[in-house]
Amino acid sequence: MPYLNETFKALLKEAQFTNEMLGSGATQIRSANYGSKGVYFQAFSSLSTGLERIGKLCLMLDHYIETRGSFPDLRYMKREIGHRISLLYEKSQDVLKRRSLVLGHLQDLTNPVHQAIVKILHDFAEGDRYSNIDLLIGSTHSTDPIAEWFRQVDLPLFNTQVSERKKQRIALNASITVESLQSHSFVLHTSETGGEITDLQEASHRTGVYESVSPYRQLYVLQVIRYWAELISELGSIAQRTGNENIPYFGELFAAFKSSDSMLRSRKTWDGR
Repeated sequence: MPYLNETFKALLKEAQFTNEMLGSGATQIRSANYGSKGVYFQAFSSLSTGLERIGKLCLMLDHYIETRGSFPDLRYMKREIGHRISLLYEKSQDVLKRRSLVLGHLQDLTNPVHQAIVKILHDFAEGDRYSNIDLLIGSTHSTDPIAEWFRQVDLPLFNTQVSERKKQRIALNASITVESLQSHSFVLHTSETGGEITDLQEASHRTGVYESVSPYRQLYVLQVIRYWAELISELGSIAQRTGNENIPYFGELFAAFKSSDSMLRSRKTWDGR
């Protein structure tokens, strides 16, 4: 006789896959920069997929608790929810308030950078993942997610989290690089916002900005993931108390993401490497 029923196994596999996608995205987002733009798309793909799936799991658990053992139907999950990560967040806030749940860290994602991360990943899932193809075929229905990330996430983090002393050091290093290499170097890159970088000082400065911002960028992404990890853990525990043996221990599956900020900052890779 099998120990695990089919519902339990399906939830377990979905949670494991979701956990791995979120871990990959959290790792990749730290290393994406203007010189490796493909990594942005890898990170956005993993993060948008992971957040959509963990958000849907939370809604499914809420429904399971409410009905004492059933899940939402296909029409609701596919047509009404779809890939709308922002909508999933709004519904998660309704669940928190309705069930009077208190999370261990952030009770909401109202910080402007968190909101920007959610919105960019929402738009990516809804169509911005095809922004390059859309440009080539003449569509105006999408925006460049890398440019939006730079404007709404990286620049605000650079302005608010990086010290003035560090900013001055970045500018000085860029000047020193120009003095040392200008006569021996030629630069041609495109920036995160699409403009050409032909100036060695600008290239060096952007590298300094990326290096100073990347740990904060990863931390804020992990804080967004932690919000969902804590919510699914709470809902999983309530669902288990219905008496059915269908619900895995989501708290254990997503345990790493529920760490304090200091723990989140101390770890660079989250994809099992």
